[in-house]
Amino acid sequence: MTSKVIVVVGASRGIGRELVHQFSAYKSNTVIALSRNFEAMEAQFTAENIHFARLDLMDEDLHDALDKVLKHFPTIDIVVNNAGKLVNKAFLELTREDINACYQTNAVGVMHATQYMVPKMIEKGGHIVNISTMGAFQGSVKFPGLSAYSTSKAGITSFTELFAEEYKDTKIKMNCLCLGAAQTEMLEEAFPGLKAPVSAAEIAEFIVDFAYNAPRFFNGKILPVSSTTP
Repeated sequence: MTSKVIVVVGASRGIGRELVHQFSAYKSNTVIALSRNFEAMEAQFTAENIHFARLDLMDEDLHDALDKVLKHFPTIDIVVNNAGKLVNKAFLELTREDINACYQTNAVGVMHATQYMVPKMIEKGGHIVNISTMGAFQGSVKFPGLSAYSTSKAGITSFTELFAEEYKDTKIKMNCLCLGAAQTEMLEEAFPGLKAPVSAAEIAEFIVDFAYNAPRFFNGKILPVSSTTP
């Protein structure tokens, strides 16, 4: 379980921040935290086994940016693709920029970043955990204002299944968790005033356990993680 090299993409707040703290609690782990908000990470991540760097999934030179951070790590054991861009607007008010920002961050950027990670996981194997939303889970209740966010997050659910099929003969496993309400800054942006049944730390604890143990039982699976609606 320990002595892992773990990359958390989308690490500066909410669930991502808690993931970094919990993974780094095992001192033999090396945790690489990536986010657009470098200042937030600098203020929060002080443990010696945490490395952090600015990363914007919308950057066209994403592989070059990742290489600057990860070139000294020949292998990666766990990747959590947690980054998310939320736009909460009525459908007819969405701009092309709004839609592009959601898709470039929540789908295109995740796929592009994963391309960089795979060669570092192919020999030893590892687990890639994509974090999506219940709004992207087929058959779940949907909410107005979230069409750009939820449809872009649905992109990585399909990507999870396709990747697992393409890499089924390797030691790399990929799964996707569609999260329900957890008490985070993003939840407040999507549903102002809503009180979630779980904290960011509690859902992070679930994700950490899943990242370690799920590859024994799951590959290419889209799993809802929610006890309420929303």
